[in-house]
Amino acid sequence: MKRLLFTAIAVMFVMTSFAQEKKMLTPVDASYNNYDVYPRGKSYKWLGESEKYVFNEKGELRYQTPGEKSSHTLLNLDMLNGIAKDNGVKEFERMPNITWIDENSGYFYKAEGEEISLNILNVNGKLITKITSFPAEAENVTLNEATMRVAYTIANDLYIANGKKQIRVTKNPENVIAGQSVHRNEFAIDGGIFWSPDGSRLAYYQMDESMVTDYPLVDITTRIAEAKNIKYPMAGMTSHIVKLHVYNVKKGKDVVMKTGEPEEHYLTAITWNNDNEKVYIGILNRGQDTLCFNEYNALNGKFIKTIFQDTDPQYVEPQGPAHFLPGSTNEFLWLAQRDGYYHLWLHNTETLEARQIEKGDYVVTSFDGFDGNGNAYYTSTEVSPLQRHFYTVNISDGKKVQITKKHGTHSVLPCKSGKFFLDFYSSTDVPRAVGIQDAQGREFEQLYIADNPLKDYNLGVTEIDSIKAEDGQLLYTRIIKPYNFDENQKYPVIVYVYGGPHAQLITDSWLAGAGIYLNYLAQEGFIVFTVDNRGSADRGETFEQVIHRQCGQAEMHDQMTGIEYLKTKPYVDPERIGSDGWSYGGFMSTSLKINYPETFKVSVAGGPVINWKYYEIMYGERYMDTPQENPDGYELTALDNKTDKLEGKLLIIHCTTDPTVVWQHSLSFVESAIHNGKQLDYFVYPGHDHNVYGMDRAHLIEKITEYFKENL
Repeated sequence: MKRLLFTAIAVMFVMTSFAQEKKMLTPVDASYNNYDVYPRGKSYKWLGESEKYVFNEKGELRYQTPGEKSSHTLLNLDMLNGIAKDNGVKEFERMPNITWIDENSGYFYKAEGEEISLNILNVNGKLITKITSFPAEAENVTLNEATMRVAYTIANDLYIANGKKQIRVTKNPENVIAGQSVHRNEFAIDGGIFWSPDGSRLAYYQMDESMVTDYPLVDITTRIAEAKNIKYPMAGMTSHIVKLHVYNVKKGKDVVMKTGEPEEHYLTAITWNNDNEKVYIGILNRGQDTLCFNEYNALNGKFIKTIFQDTDPQYVEPQGPAHFLPGSTNEFLWLAQRDGYYHLWLHNTETLEARQIEKGDYVVTSFDGFDGNGNAYYTSTEVSPLQRHFYTVNISDGKKVQITKKHGTHSVLPCKSGKFFLDFYSSTDVPRAVGIQDAQGREFEQLYIADNPLKDYNLGVTEIDSIKAEDGQLLYTRIIKPYNFDENQKYPVIVYVYGGPHAQLITDSWLAGAGIYLNYLAQEGFIVFTVDNRGSADRGETFEQVIHRQCGQAEMHDQMTGIEYLKTKPYVDPERIGSDGWSYGGFMSTSLKINYPETFKVSVAGGPVINWKYYEIMYGERYMDTPQENPDGYELTALDNKTDKLEGKLLIIHCTTDPTVVWQHSLSFVESAIHNGKQLDYFVYPGHDHNVYGMDRAHLIEKITEYFKENL
């Protein structure tokens, strides 16, 4: 087994006798309410399309060219307010967030009473020009930079701010929603507004939820509690109907894309052709095993042709829109898992040919753009599943260059020319940093390294290791030890688990991805252990899709493999092992407690999925199919039919207005436990949604910690 061992910089070479002089983490620290314990960032971005970068230094915007010895003032608050005064604009209390169009001008939003204005600043010309405005209550604000038109929503309707005009695009009845995310943000759907490149047309989702059953959430803030209904289609039940509309701004004409039957399908990956006249939709069937990427005429809504079709016996999961090559109307890149891993594919809308651009036993986690030299940018796990590195790849010959080299997790912003890259990263030994790389992957300049905010705190050692699952797959583990660790002592263990799709808990990033909360638990005297089991993210199809139709089963096997690994450690007390998790992690923590009561003495489960039949349709049916199609799987994974096996201490926590894992899940478990004469502990957070935030989160952390202290 290969092991990576590291410790916080603050405790390296420090004698145990001095540990008492250091600070102790608190529940407030662990609940994101003390910014001093988190690494401070520093904002850098490219100045328009130039090779100059701009950054904030003590409230002043400064710019610099890579390699230049000193920076120059671009703008400060006094200069900005001088320009504002000359243009009759109310003075600024702080520097606005400016998006730079070029080296001299940029746009920003400004709150003005009940309105938000969109303005363009010209620094050299000393001008501030108001382009348009919209109501302060607007949501889903989406700008088209070509025209500076702004689309937004208020309540259920879609509007466009176009100069001095406010255009109301829709007048929807109750339960019909326009311009917002649909399908609960699944399938990489982020928003419901899609401008054509030239801003002449606006595609948008319109979702009819009138046929979906109302689900009551209870508002207790009124004298008489009120039911606040949401639309919540559960697995196997009637889904909402979504259509894609296209609105012609100049003509005021709205057309619906003719996406066909059955209407209970998912519309994903909305993409405009660079010709502004064709729009593409990924039509994913409700069974989620077939995706047709179709071309439509945006002028009349007619179906033109299917560009490609992807199928999978488990499920197809599109990762985002298509990306047309700069200036092309017939070639685009698509991210697909056709050979077992997500990779980039080049498609042609005329010949319908497809060609893989890069390949290997790694996952491309994001497509990051194009340069002007025939290359594409992407981020992947090629170096290690624990790391994220940035690459350029030539679209014609597949030649690639690894731009980032330092171990860690990188997010990179290229300049327009592709000559330089701003590299934002962290690692197990760097809290946060920014550097500049060149196109050959050489580190050109180090711009910023954050101080370690925990250098004065008592932190223990964190170890990353690897073990093998029962099918031979490599699993990564993380152990956090107490700061005053004694190898001759036996410690209780808290297994922190999520275990579900789209999550990876162990990474080569600051604190190895553990965060403050888990380090706080370790500080309180526990070994904190995590294993990223099969089913978790960015490991490829075989690793991830093993959960299909039987959520929790392979995951539990891997967690128990982790337990056997733990028991080889002389400092682990095998009689004092507990588990903790939230959401899918709550499902896993409860599952482990029910199925392995001899191992898990104490478990805590927050917002747990108890029975997948109560979960919403899109996520639930992807991984479990419908209850009608997979009754054995639903019976196998349900926990409210297994409370007769409950032994030891279990604390379930739920938020009363949770719209994701509805309260019914844990209440059904409590009811079953009562009928079986089983005791458990139960706590609720009134008025919170799917998790507990704000200062109440410190209360949650204290609650969980005290429960483990009392019982483990």
